[in-house]
Amino acid sequence: MANHPAPALVLREGDGVRLARNVRSSSALAGLAQRSRIVLLAADGMANEAIAERVGVATNTVLAWRRRYVERGLAGLADQPRSGRPRRIDHRRIVSTTLKQPPKKYGVTHWSSRLLGKHLGIGNATVATAWREYGVQPWRTETFKFSTDPELVAKVSDVVGLYLAPPENAIVLCVDEKSQIQALDRTAPVLPMRPHACEKRTHDYVRHGTSTLFAALEIATGRITSACKPRHRHQEFLAFLKQVARAYPDDELHLVMDNYATHKRVEVRDWLAANPRIHIHFTPTSGSWLNLVEVWFGIIERQAIHRGSFGSVKDLNAKIRAFVNGWNDRCHPFVWTKTADHVLKKAKPSTTSETGH
Repeated sequence: MANHPAPALVLREGDGVRLARNVRSSSALAGLAQRSRIVLLAADGMANEAIAERVGVATNTVLAWRRRYVERGLAGLADQPRSGRPRRIDHRRIVSTTLKQPPKKYGVTHWSSRLLGKHLGIGNATVATAWREYGVQPWRTETFKFSTDPELVAKVSDVVGLYLAPPENAIVLCVDEKSQIQALDRTAPVLPMRPHACEKRTHDYVRHGTSTLFAALEIATGRITSACKPRHRHQEFLAFLKQVARAYPDDELHLVMDNYATHKRVEVRDWLAANPRIHIHFTPTSGSWLNLVEVWFGIIERQAIHRGSFGSVKDLNAKIRAFVNGWNDRCHPFVWTKTADHVLKKAKPSTTSETGH
């Protein structure tokens, strides 16, 4: 009696998309991707022997996964708990010890997998496995700072409100200076990137002085008005404000800036009072991250300054201006999405612990 190909497998609603995603995903387990491919080919009506040959498995394997899918759907394709000796070491104990300060006798600030393994009498690989399971990373650290500004709520609401709902027929500019940019020149020519070899620079360098970059970011377009100055006193800042005013001669301007002392000098305040079309919005103390021009400073640092080599301050300033000109040709809006309530929830310290400890 001749063998007839099995009928096409009928997929449950929506499973085809998820199976195809498993096959294409670079993060899916190889076994799951293979099983998903078997089920998809079976759904296309391909014979079991042909599926086995294409996927590189035995025909019995194809039959098994077809049956598992029919019985349990996508859940049937997942790995089942494997038999074997149960885990002897409680990962929770490893993590609990990790979260405690190491004993003073070790003289360390945090655990390493080898030190904790020796301390608990287990292998460091077991420690590393437990850390991955619970997402514990003792070698990492981050910083934070809470603003102590008594007008924190008002200032955050003011600046965020300006970002989310700018006044009609007005331009919002984020203004600040990036000071002490060093004109560093490498002691040997930079070796350019090649296939299988990254760019190389000498570790040592020669200092040629510093420059200060003043910048005003127009958030609606991303366009930058800039100036390079040798110092960052109130005189240079006031000169830059006048430059910004000339760049927007007929517009009402709303300037976001931080609380740096030069921004509040009498000379600056007097000039602003004589130019009522220009309005100032201060970020909270220790809240300069609220100023979007800081994001742009990060961009120019990464793309033009950090890896640059500058033979003089004049060379540094010329390359900064070249970057600004190129940026303005390809600039894009800077879009703020967080509400003031969301920012304040992050910016204000909690009065009670939320960790349960």
